[in-house]
Amino acid sequence: MNILKLLQQRKSVRAFLDKEVETEKINAILSAASHAPSGANIQPWQVAVVGGETKKELQTQIENSFRQGVRGEADYQYYPKKWIRPYKFRRINCGKLMYTTLNIKRSDKQRRLDQWAANYRAFDAPVLLLFFMDASMEAGSFLDCGMFLQSIMLAALEQGLATCPQAAFSDYPAIIKKTLGYPQNSILLCGMAIGYEDKDALVNSYRTPREDISTFTRYFT
Repeated sequence: MNILKLLQQRKSVRAFLDKEVETEKINAILSAASHAPSGANIQPWQVAVVGGETKKELQTQIENSFRQGVRGEADYQYYPKKWIRPYKFRRINCGKLMYTTLNIKRSDKQRRLDQWAANYRAFDAPVLLLFFMDASMEAGSFLDCGMFLQSIMLAALEQGLATCPQAAFSDYPAIIKKTLGYPQNSILLCGMAIGYEDKDALVNSYRTPREDISTFTRYFT
């Protein structure tokens, strides 16, 4: 498939078919993504492929904590502590698109809570990928891992699979590391739901807009 088309077709999918993802496909995706660039070729990424009973156990623990109002402490600050324009507007608009598509009103707190809780089940995808770095890594390795993540998402499309990168999982690093046996001082970057898209699901019907390149590009000649 044409790489330009893959980049345009990639989207965050939030409903998946109840269909097993072949291990061979996961391995092919990770093998291809391992060619992503990294500073001095340090390849700082570590990946946990979570499915089956382990996924059920993990997501149950996290969703129960969330519904009880217990929030974990992330290993790093993902979003700014103070939002400014235009980023604040884009963030608000992103949420509005999803809730409007699903006809979830702002006053319907229970449905909004349930929709957010679906994050912690990886939207019921059959496989959850979790990404870690050693605690000794610095900010540059976040760039490296970002390129690795994008490579996974594009390779997944080539394999007929859909993905949703999820910062939400970074809220519960202690539970995840304990359950999977990763060191508590490692850095949990994020998760990623992966599986076959449910193309009939309403939540998968909308697309978030993208800025025209003129808003973020300057040419110097």
